[in-house]
Amino acid sequence: MTKRKSAYAAAGVDIDNKMRALTAIKALVKRTVIPGVLSDIGSFGGMFASPGRDHVLVASTDGVGTKLKVAAMAGRHDTIGQDLVNHCVNDILVQGAFPLFFLDYIGTSHFEAPIFRDVIAGLCKACRENGCALLGGETAEMPGLYPPHEYDLVGTIVGAVPRKGVIAGRGIRAGDVVIGLPSTGLHTNGYSLARRVVFEQAGLKIQSRFPGTQRSVADILLAVHRSYLKPVRRLLQQVPVQGMAHITGGGLLDNVPRILPDGVSIRIDTGAWSPGPLFDFLQREGRVDTDEMYRVFNMGVGYVVIVRSTHAAPALRQLRAMRASPVVIGVAVRGKRQVLLAR
Repeated sequence: MTKRKSAYAAAGVDIDNKMRALTAIKALVKRTVIPGVLSDIGSFGGMFASPGRDHVLVASTDGVGTKLKVAAMAGRHDTIGQDLVNHCVNDILVQGAFPLFFLDYIGTSHFEAPIFRDVIAGLCKACRENGCALLGGETAEMPGLYPPHEYDLVGTIVGAVPRKGVIAGRGIRAGDVVIGLPSTGLHTNGYSLARRVVFEQAGLKIQSRFPGTQRSVADILLAVHRSYLKPVRRLLQQVPVQGMAHITGGGLLDNVPRILPDGVSIRIDTGAWSPGPLFDFLQREGRVDTDEMYRVFNMGVGYVVIVRSTHAAPALRQLRAMRASPVVIGVAVRGKRQVLLAR
C-alpha cells in the first residue's frame, strides 16, 4: 500500500525530515553536557541544578543580526552558532557571571538538514569551549514568514555569579584605567551598514580579496565573534575589577556608559590602537563620519575592563599572559556618564 503524502509536508513543513535531523545532532549536543545537567535533549524543558542560594543567576538573550545574510551568501554556516554563544557569554561576563547553560531558537521557511547540522555544530563547539551546556532549543519551520534558504538564529544564556562577586560598575571613579581587548572584526554588529558598503557601494563579491588584507571578504566578515571568558575569568581571580563592558551594537559610545555611575565619564584615546583595514575601508568607502563609526562598530575593541590605576600594571600582565593583547585605551574622568573621544 502506497504511503499517503503528508498534507503538512505538501504545505511546506516536513516533520519527518526535521525529526531525522534532530536525532542526528543528539551526539553533538551530548558532548556539551557539564555537571549540573539533569535532563536529556528533547525534553519539554531542560533541567539544570541550582548553583545555590549564595549565587545570583544572570541571563541574556540575543541574536546575530544580518551577519546571517553574509553566512547565506558564502554558504558557510558552521561559525554562526559560535558567534551567538560567544556573544551571549560576553554579555553576562560583564557582571562577573560564568555560563551554565544555553538555549537556541532557529526559525526558517524550509528545514534544510545540512545547514541545521552546521549551525548546531557551531553552537556545540562554542558551548564546549566556554564550559557551557547546550540544554535545549526550538526549531520552527514557517513557510512564508522567512525568505527561502534563510533562517533566524537567537539564543538565551543563563549563568551564575556569587553575590559578593557581582560587578556592576558602581565603584568606578575618576582616575580609573580603561583597558581594551581587541575584537576579531565586526563580531555581530553593524552588518547592515557593512553589507551596504562592501557589496553595494564598493561592489565586492563574497569571494573577493578584502582590500588591505590577504583574506577573502567571506573570511573577514564571518570572523568568529571572540569570547573573552577565559582571560577575564583568570583576571578576576587575580585583580579587583571595577567594571566591564561588551562592545556590541552602539559601539564604545553607547555601551560603556551603561556601566558608569553618576558623575563619571570615560575619555578614550583613539590613537592608542589601530582599528585595522576592515574599519578603515568601511569608513573610507562608506564615507561614514568618525563619531558614527564609533557608534555603529566596535572599531577593533570588543571588550573593556576598568580597574584602579594601582591595579593597571598587574591587570595588563595577567591579560598578556593569557594572550588577550590588552591595550590601555582611556581613563575615567568626572562627567555626565559619557564617552569622550580624544583624537
